Formats: sequence, C-alpha cells, structure tokens
Amino acid sequence: MTTASKITVVRILLVPVFMVAALAGFQLTALILFVTAGATDWIDGYIARKYDQISNFGKFMDPLADKLLVTAAFLIFVQWGRMPAWMVMVILAREFIVSGLRMMAAASGSVIAAGVSGKVKTVVTMVGLTLMLTTFHSWAIVPGVTVDVLVSALIMGTTVYSGVDYLTQNYKVFLG
Repeated sequence: MTTASKITVVRILLVPVFMVAALAGFQLTALILFVTAGATDWIDGYIARKYDQISNFGKFMDPLADKLLVTAAFLIFVQWGRMPAWMVMVILAREFIVSGLRMMAAASGSVIAAGVSGKVKTVVTMVGLTLMLTTFHSWAIVPGVTVDVLVSALIMGTTVYSGVDYLTQNYKVFLG
C-alpha cells in the first residue's frame, strides 16, 4: 500500500472518531479532527501525484473518504437541528448523480475530470463545515442570519450549481 493510500485510510478511520467526539460534546476535539481529516485529502493527493503513487485503490478510496467525512458532518448538524435534512438530501443526491455520471463515462472509456464548479463546491463545503464546528456558528451576520444559516445556504447554492454544471457539460454520457 502506498503512502498516499495509507493517509487516505487514516482519513477514513478519523471519521467515526470525529463523530464520537462531536456527539459527545468535545467540540474542540471534533473541530481539530475534522480539519486534520480534511487536510489529509490535500496531503494524500499531493503525495500521490508527486511520487507517482496514483493507484486504483486511491482513485476509489480517496473520494469515498471525502464523502464519508462530509456526510458525517452533515448528519451531526441534522441531529443537532442546525441543518435541515432536506438540504442534506439534495447535497447527497448531487453526489450520487455526479458519481453515477462518472461511472457511466468510465464504462464507455471516458473520464469526467473535476470541474471548477466542483472544486469551488468542495472548498465552500469544507470551509463552511469547519466554521459550523466553531463556537461562533450561531453568531448573527445580520438579524436572523447566523453563520450556520449563511454557510448552509452557500453550501446548498454551490452544490446545486456544480451539479447542474456537471450535468449540462456532460449530458451526452446519458445519450451514449
């Protein structure tokens, strides 16, 4: 197993530890675990590219690790009543649709690379979830709009936009 793949496995193992810490009320620990796990995504990708450690295992497990970490955070916020379940369902639907689109493309020998909108969505989601894990998540930006509400809206907006972007740019996969 490559170094990059080992780091990906560590990220996956951090997910349940992050969830336990958050749900047990250890907010600072949960925040540190989430940021650490998020940072490993960049680190394992850098190592895989720099040292030619790109593998089928990594191609499968890296995006899975990312989705597990982000989904864990979303589920925690739903349980805490800080994010509506319907919003998480829309976000997860986008993930399933884009993943399915990529699988269909791969089956016909094509690759759908990550687009700019998907990268923006990922950054907004990771930074936003990090902010929601801080102690100032409930601060009001303007009356009636807290950090949680603003972050949720930004995550939702970038998620829907990137999903539509992937579909409009790659709709021919469905026709093939």
